[in-house]
Amino acid sequence: MKVTLHVWRQKDSADEGRFVRYNPEGIHADMSFLEMLDVTNEQLIGRGEEPIAFDHDCREGICGTCGLVINGRPHGPRAATTACQLHMRSFRDGDEITIEPWRARAFPVLRDLVVDRTAFDQIIQAGGFISVPTGSAPDGNAIPIRKADADRAMDAAACIGCAACVAACPNASAMLFVSAKVSHLGLLPQGRPERRERVRKMVAAMDDAGFGGCTNHGECEAACPKEISLEFIARMNRDYLRASLTARGK
Repeated sequence: MKVTLHVWRQKDSADEGRFVRYNPEGIHADMSFLEMLDVTNEQLIGRGEEPIAFDHDCREGICGTCGLVINGRPHGPRAATTACQLHMRSFRDGDEITIEPWRARAFPVLRDLVVDRTAFDQIIQAGGFISVPTGSAPDGNAIPIRKADADRAMDAAACIGCAACVAACPNASAMLFVSAKVSHLGLLPQGRPERRERVRKMVAAMDDAGFGGCTNHGECEAACPKEISLEFIARMNRDYLRASLTARGK
């Protein structure tokens, strides 16, 4: 395959950055998108040029590390697919491909396609946990849980924290991410005692990090590789309203 890449290159957060054009050789349809970037970097290093910096880890679509905007879409053209699971057969011979980092004030660019997602860590630290001592793993049937609740909690827990929702949202809102993390704990008995305090703290951390507000565009759900539903945002809004009305001196 012959493809032309337009890659965002930026030395650090203070640099203005720019698009640089590359024409990598030896690309074939069975390569993953990240393997294509690996080949491009090998060729850049062979020419004595600086390789393209990009995030990756498991390359199996489960860790949430990879984060690229490909031709204007977070993770690229395929629905429910992370950038690391995207293959070059999704493109045509001769295509021009534009590759950018996540764009959000809360995610400053560190270098090229790598952004600082510490803001997500701070949101989790604010309340994305249960603080009761659990001891050893309990028997699977020790606490009866309705199947509907278990299924919804599992759907929310599928969130891998990649931040595609933020990159897709015109407001750079993190509501889908936060609602998934709030819901997968709040739907289960172990997380219910701290349900109201959790949602207050995590929403406050989200606002402090500089994410925008949700105005129901729905771009987050469309871009999410795990297809997290907007229903979780509605659920979190209800929880937050109740928590705000019942807060005592907080």
